[in-house]
Amino acid sequence: MGVYFWIPCVARGGDYLLALTDLPTCPGLFYGSQARDGVLSRMRIPGGILNAQQCRTIADVADQYSTGCLQVTNRANLQIREVNSEIAPEVWNRLQELGIASRRVEVDPIRNIMASPTAGIDRQQLVDTRPLVKAWDDYLQTHPELSELSPKFSIGFDGGESVSIGDLRNDILLAAEGRSTQSEILFRLYLKGDTGILIQESQCISVLAALASTYLEYTKNRPRIDGKKPRLRHLLADWGAESYLERVQQNLPFLGQFTSCTFPKNSQDACSTKSEFPCGVGILPARLIDLSEKSLPNHRHLGIHPQRQSDLSYIGIALPLGRLESKQLRNLANLAQNLASGTLRLTPWQNLLISDIPNSQLFEIEQQIADLGLHSSATHLDSCLVACAGSSGCASAATDTQSHALAMARDLAQKLTIDQPINIHFSGCQKSCAQHQPIDIMLVGIQIERGHETIEGYDIYAGRKDLPFGRPIFPAVSAIEMPGAIKRMLQVYQRFREPLESFGKFVDRQAIDQLQELFTTENRN
Repeated sequence: MGVYFWIPCVARGGDYLLALTDLPTCPGLFYGSQARDGVLSRMRIPGGILNAQQCRTIADVADQYSTGCLQVTNRANLQIREVNSEIAPEVWNRLQELGIASRRVEVDPIRNIMASPTAGIDRQQLVDTRPLVKAWDDYLQTHPELSELSPKFSIGFDGGESVSIGDLRNDILLAAEGRSTQSEILFRLYLKGDTGILIQESQCISVLAALASTYLEYTKNRPRIDGKKPRLRHLLADWGAESYLERVQQNLPFLGQFTSCTFPKNSQDACSTKSEFPCGVGILPARLIDLSEKSLPNHRHLGIHPQRQSDLSYIGIALPLGRLESKQLRNLANLAQNLASGTLRLTPWQNLLISDIPNSQLFEIEQQIADLGLHSSATHLDSCLVACAGSSGCASAATDTQSHALAMARDLAQKLTIDQPINIHFSGCQKSCAQHQPIDIMLVGIQIERGHETIEGYDIYAGRKDLPFGRPIFPAVSAIEMPGAIKRMLQVYQRFREPLESFGKFVDRQAIDQLQELFTTENRN
């Protein structure tokens, strides 16, 4: 897939910033990538939060320059699909003025900053991470040299919310653990795993800056890998986490003040009024994140939930594969402004929330959402459905995952009803870009040779065992036969499960040969 650069210049302060000379392979806002259905342009939305005015402007741009097709991504970006003409420089100025576009084009390619979509409103949060998201984005905007990093460089902030992003993939994750004896929030640092390092909230941006600066020095002395800038995982493979952190500390003004601490393995040991750890730091009770355990995608945000603010709630709205029409976005923005605070929150599960709804307005909100052809239920087959770009947008994909996923959801919705959320992921190849951890059902696209023709198909996996995709259930199922195979799997689950048992747990407790026999002999009609 070639990169299609379609912005000749961008106005900034009366000057013109010329085209980037080193375009990344992933789409951004100031450049696009050519997909089968047209040019794709992607907006970084730090933390995923938009106001009503921003939403209406995005909808207007989508109407003017494309077919009005929008999509929420698995990093809570918002992208415009099917762009068919060059966008005028004055439009980019307007987007920058509204805070939708990066102030510095150079850093626009860096991945979106991830945070819980319920940051600041979650009843279980330890800290509101929105100020940290803004502070790190401001740092990026004022340090254009960081554009030399891989565009896949990713940062996540987890504030201890019930709607957690702790299990989602980020190069660096800062996860709130609790408060020190001095009542300052401490964040645990993860680099593809737990480093055992605790960082004071006031030091988070300085630590991230040092991590990024040391990574930048690494990239200057390393050749490209397959033509791409080296990623942080390449640095960790070369140096190791311990050596990396030793070099990072040399760039910190508070040298030697990293607090290394290992929490007790027994969670009960960490739940006393105040626990003292080997490092001598007192931590109040906190939720512990174990990134070695791959959690299922979070669907707790769907539906209506009370906020930490009195008499207010938020509603999580399902968007099949993250797709949203411009008129729907515009109407949701108006709805949020008229009946709530005017805030929409995009999620990394390709859905969105309307927050700060007075409880007295919840019924009206639900009715108007339904009028837009949307719903907030987690027990629809399209609620927890994830698909990568597929062959319509990615040269690596063997199958048209987007159309196959939607067709399957429509077909099965007419044939069965589910009462538990079912997480289904379509990946067009082995890379599994859209979702990295095993889930309920995983379909990996392949090309199948049948006779003298090659057809699209899937290897079907299920459950959380046997990384990376789950337990192999059906190999080489054609795209036409695939909905029937999924139907049989769900029917067996509903017949033989234990009360309230998830699909993934049901699969994991069965012997694989017994599972395959059950799924194969189930009534095919």
